[in-house]
Amino acid sequence: MTSRNDCATGAVPLSVEAALQRLLESARPIADSERVSTFVARNRVLAEPLRSPVDLPCWANSAMDGYAVNCAELAAHGGRLRVAQRIPAGSCGTPLAAGTAARIFTGAPVPDTADAVVVQEVCTRDDDWVQMPVDIAPSANIRLRGEDVRAGDEVIAAGTRLNPQHVGLAASVGADRLAVRRRLRVAILASGDELVMPGQALAPGQIYNSNRFVYHALLDALGCDIVDLGIVADSLDATIAALQHATTQADLVLASGGVSVGEEDHVRPAIRQLGSLDLWRIAMRPGKPLAFGRIDDVPFIGSPGNPVSMFVTFCLFVRPFILRMQGVAGDLMPLMLPARAGFDWPAPDQRREYQRARLERDADGNSVVRVFQSRSPAALTSLTWANGVVVIPEGRTIAAGEAVDFIPFSELMT
Repeated sequence: MTSRNDCATGAVPLSVEAALQRLLESARPIADSERVSTFVARNRVLAEPLRSPVDLPCWANSAMDGYAVNCAELAAHGGRLRVAQRIPAGSCGTPLAAGTAARIFTGAPVPDTADAVVVQEVCTRDDDWVQMPVDIAPSANIRLRGEDVRAGDEVIAAGTRLNPQHVGLAASVGADRLAVRRRLRVAILASGDELVMPGQALAPGQIYNSNRFVYHALLDALGCDIVDLGIVADSLDATIAALQHATTQADLVLASGGVSVGEEDHVRPAIRQLGSLDLWRIAMRPGKPLAFGRIDDVPFIGSPGNPVSMFVTFCLFVRPFILRMQGVAGDLMPLMLPARAGFDWPAPDQRREYQRARLERDADGNSVVRVFQSRSPAALTSLTWANGVVVIPEGRTIAAGEAVDFIPFSELMT
């Protein structure tokens, strides 16, 4: 790896897409896997395809509460049949005798010789007899065996990050344990003598270390194991020692700040002394610089120190990199929602803007995007006010009412 795109060289900034492509091409999925209970598989990445050993449904069953009938018998008896049996869910009935129906409930197996279920709302019960419409089509209100899944079908592909619906599907085919990639171990580093932890008194020139908490929350949402290196003193030796320790404990090392060219920015020279580093200029706001390197083959990503810049670059670059390392397959770009601008943007910028924004409904029920009043990369209040970011393309002005793309935080943080 070289530093041909170092910020100090004045090279042309990378586009967001080019920077993300470079990162993802460098991401090496972890190979280790383990079997875990399906109960705790949420957010884990499936290591091998899951195939169903059974049909779903396992047998033809009633989709409604009502009466199981044979359509030919129903027509032959003018819709009046004797109720000869009762079949609740979890029980099995017997084949229908001539001139009879079965009281049946949702999910119960449809008895042999029955070919339809008549919903109870259109039936009139008279003791042991029931009057029903005669124009009932075969298969009405019946879930047929295997109509959802056939035995042997692949129901969840390898590389799928398991959401609650995947866990439910796995359980429905009888999988009590799943083969998943092991959890990714991510080390986080905060350098700066000005940083102190909440709960401590602030001395002049000190600030609370909010980035450490943001890192924890973002990584926890991604299902990572966190190796917290704490606050590292502003010295080259301390930074080198922390990074060397991190590479023995983690699959990925993250740092916010400390990768610039200042005399007190020790992360960058430490990385170069221990391994290799690229420092990219990205044509975006906030979050222009992004550092990527390796130490003993362990990848390192350094984000800007301003909290909003760190947050945005994590969501757009670090998150997809982590997902790829976890083994997630397919497109990792966030979903963008079309909306209308509820703001004016009269001054175009050479960089793409990811402005903190809130998607709301106007009086007519239309989706409208409002933007935060400040563009400051240090204003964490903008992130708590917003529910996403609006994408403002390079060189574009926007007038209220024009179409814009909005990325909800739900696409960027989970």
